[in-house]
Amino acid sequence: MNETVYTRRTYREKAAPEGLSSFRVVVGETDLWIAADLDLTELALGSIRRHRTGIEDYIAAHPVFATTLKVWEQPVPPRSIVAAMVNAAAAVGIGPMASVAGSIAEAVARDLIGHTTRVMVENGGDLYLMGGSIRSVGLLAGPSPLSGRMALSVDPSQGVAVCTSSGTVGPSLSMGRADAATVISPSGALADAAATELGNRIRRPEDMEKALDWALSVTGVTGAVVIMGETLGAKGKVELVSLGGTNEMVSGRAGEGE
Repeated sequence: MNETVYTRRTYREKAAPEGLSSFRVVVGETDLWIAADLDLTELALGSIRRHRTGIEDYIAAHPVFATTLKVWEQPVPPRSIVAAMVNAAAAVGIGPMASVAGSIAEAVARDLIGHTTRVMVENGGDLYLMGGSIRSVGLLAGPSPLSGRMALSVDPSQGVAVCTSSGTVGPSLSMGRADAATVISPSGALADAAATELGNRIRRPEDMEKALDWALSVTGVTGAVVIMGETLGAKGKVELVSLGGTNEMVSGRAGEGE
């Protein structure tokens, strides 16, 4: 189980939502940056440990689960984080670990929301936001000149995920060459898995339109954005705004060491 993309994530230093307390929580490979009304470190630690245990116990019994790139067809515990991962990845035709970061981000956010009016959880560039009003989520796209220049406006009142895959930055597996393939969904697991597969489908700018059409065909995906070099494509319920610099969360891969 490996979610850690960078050892130092300087983009977190640029995202300090006004009026919220921000804190980092690390358990094993899980490295979360969280913003809430107050410091909920201890509750977050308990949440991460509980969900990681569920995943790790399942992997111990089914080692192939951790590495397979195929849809997982063996039985899973009902209403568990493993089930959420499997169902989301199956919806887009890939292996279940493609949804692990988004799944944990959402699970922790939902565990914390009873103790805060607003919570934002970032896990390796994948975000889950719950509560509060419209927020901007900046888009990082590695070497692209468009990286860090714009943001998505999202409504977190009912819970929303913004997850990004990259074929040019970071060690996470991608079969494509997009600098950023971003998916918006109420489901963290689905956003993460769909972002992975969206990125897999893009090897050149000409692939964008067809790949974006595919993403919007997935039930539960509400919007998608792709950045490749100087080219950007977007479909669905996507509102792009200028990136204000600070006081905004970010999704994506900034580059090694960031």
